[in-house]
Amino acid sequence: MKQDLYSYIDAHREETFELGDRLFHNPELGFKEFKTGKIIREYLEKHDLKVDKEYALTGFSVSIGSGKPHIGIIAELDAIPTQGHPCADPETTAAHACGHSTQQAITLAALTAVNEQIKDFKGTVTLFFTPAEEFTDLEYRKQLVRDGKIKYLSGKENMLADKLFDDIDCIIHLHAMGDKRYHFSVDSVLSGFIHKKITFIGKASHAAVLPQYGINALHEATLFINAINMLRETFVDEDMTRIHGIIDDGGNTVNSIPDKVVYECYVRTVNPQVLHELNEKVTKAAEHCAAAIGGSCIVEDTPGYLPLHQNDKLNEVIYENILNFADAKEVKWHEYSAAAGDVGDICVFKPIIQYGYNGISGRIHGADMAIEDPEEVYITQAKVIAGAVYDLLKDPNKVEEIKDSFTPTMTYEEYINYLNKK
Repeated sequence: MKQDLYSYIDAHREETFELGDRLFHNPELGFKEFKTGKIIREYLEKHDLKVDKEYALTGFSVSIGSGKPHIGIIAELDAIPTQGHPCADPETTAAHACGHSTQQAITLAALTAVNEQIKDFKGTVTLFFTPAEEFTDLEYRKQLVRDGKIKYLSGKENMLADKLFDDIDCIIHLHAMGDKRYHFSVDSVLSGFIHKKITFIGKASHAAVLPQYGINALHEATLFINAINMLRETFVDEDMTRIHGIIDDGGNTVNSIPDKVVYECYVRTVNPQVLHELNEKVTKAAEHCAAAIGGSCIVEDTPGYLPLHQNDKLNEVIYENILNFADAKEVKWHEYSAAAGDVGDICVFKPIIQYGYNGISGRIHGADMAIEDPEEVYITQAKVIAGAVYDLLKDPNKVEEIKDSFTPTMTYEEYINYLNKK
């Protein structure tokens, strides 16, 4: 029967390629994925499938089957600003340089294949289309929160707050990668991060005639950046710690002492304890560097994403299916990555995996990212996902083993307090 799944996916190869290409050329930023949703809904209607839930402004899901076990699949909807990408939206610079459009086509191809056999199984499969994974365009998202259209800044944060995954037993996710050294990545650990916006406050004065009466906010920021660089020697390699930022506002005019400078950065690490400890150090560095120049600063922290730690037993299932299409030497295990995603938030509540796949050229998030091998990207991954879902539905005991191997690391109340920065 698994071979029947493969045959169905092969028979619809051209349709999947066309879908993937159409999605790739219609990139949209988070919580703005309206064209993307329309394309997906048209595909679902063509295959007699219907959206069963809508959430988080632009997110939605489709389910097949009934009863337990209940298997979740995640595909992300949004693109990322990528200046110079040939397929970028000319107004927003959004491009699918992240590869999220490929997730959509892959999972749809897998779901429609499984749907041909779902009547032979007891169990449910739900494909969640999740918006706004990329942590960008934050002022727009904050306005959505103020308007009451969303509660939090990422799609999965809103979904977790609304308890949309509560009935799910385990969750499969996948993400494109650009490392040519291997074809698949299994059981990687992703970083968590906190977004910081630091506004350094000084005092304006004529830069040439009366500099002695000014307080240079740019000097405050420069001293702070040097303090951050001095902290780097304390980072432990295994923690994959990163602090990276930009200056949004560096002053109004060269002829005046800058009285306000805005610096934004991420504090990242795979170690949850280090994340919060280092974040406090960065805050103190900003406050003391500003004070040393005679100024002050305002520090605004926004919770980003939690580190992703995957479920071992669910990874065993996906790995067995990967081996149908690759040698073991082509699979990278246990990679530690400084990248982050809001799937990390899900892993504190549910057993989840995110395996990596190739067939991509260029740099992920780069202007040269492209689909190099559509067969490997779309068809192979659809077969891997469909095969894994088949194995879980065929043997519900595997799902019970996965559930038994998992222990939540936060309560719902703790998570909501974390999102609310309490």
